[in-house]
Amino acid sequence: MREAGRLNAEIRALLRAAIEPGVSGRDLDQLAKREIARRDAEPTFLGYAPGGRPPYPGVICFSVNEELVHGIPAHRALKEGDVVSIDLGVTYRGWVSDAAFTAGVGEIDPRAEELLQVTEAALWDGIRASVAGAHLGDVSHAIGARAGGYGIVEQYGGHGVGRKMHEEPHVLNRGSKNTGMRLKSGMVLALEPMFAAGNPDTVEGSDGWTVSMRDGALCAHFEETIAVTDAGPEVLTRIEEPAAVSATGGA
Repeated sequence: MREAGRLNAEIRALLRAAIEPGVSGRDLDQLAKREIARRDAEPTFLGYAPGGRPPYPGVICFSVNEELVHGIPAHRALKEGDVVSIDLGVTYRGWVSDAAFTAGVGEIDPRAEELLQVTEAALWDGIRASVAGAHLGDVSHAIGARAGGYGIVEQYGGHGVGRKMHEEPHVLNRGSKNTGMRLKSGMVLALEPMFAAGNPDTVEGSDGWTVSMRDGALCAHFEETIAVTDAGPEVLTRIEEPAAVSATGGA
C-alpha cells in the first residue's frame, strides 16, 4: 500500500501543478490516466459502479465550487477564482490508495482560502488522533472540532481502504471522544473531512454521481490514506518517505 500511496501522491502533485484558468476536467483526467498507465498502475475510480449506479466515467473526480465530491470530469474549463476539488484513486498490484485535495484557481476570495485552510487542518487533526488504542470517535471528534463556524458534511466521510476502495469502518467527520471501535496497529483508513461555507446539506445531480451543496455555497474536501502503526499514524499518500506523524506534525 505504501507504493500505491506514493504513486497517488506523485500524480496528485502533477494535477495540482496543472491547475490554471482554461484547463478543463477532461484535460486533468487525461493527465491522470496517462500518468497512472506510465507507472503500470490502474485507475481505481474508472468504471466503479456501486449499488446499481452508472459506471463512473472518469479517472479523477473533478468538483468545482459548490460541487462537493464525485464530479465527473468533462469539458468545463476552470476560471480565475474557482475552487476545485480533485479526488484520485490509484490501484497498484491489487492495493488501493485514495486521496483528495481542494485548490484555488489563480487568486481566490480570502474567505474561500480560509475554508480550504480550515478543512485541511481538520484532516491533519484527524490524522494525529489516529493512534493505536484510540477510539474511532476520537478521530471524528478531532476532525469536527476544527470546523468552527463551517458546516460539517455528515452524509459522507472517511472509510477503511485496502484491497477495495471502500471498506469498514466508516469514519464520520463529527463524533464524540471515547466512542466507537478501538484502532489497532495495521489498520488503514482514508480520512476525508468535508466542510461547507453554508448549510452542509447536499443534493445528488441527475448524472447519478455529482454531489453539490444544496444552497450553492462553496465547499472543500481533503483526504489522505493513512496506516495506524505502533509508532503513530503513517501517511501513505505523500511524496515524502512515509513517516509517523508527531503530535505537532502535519501540514
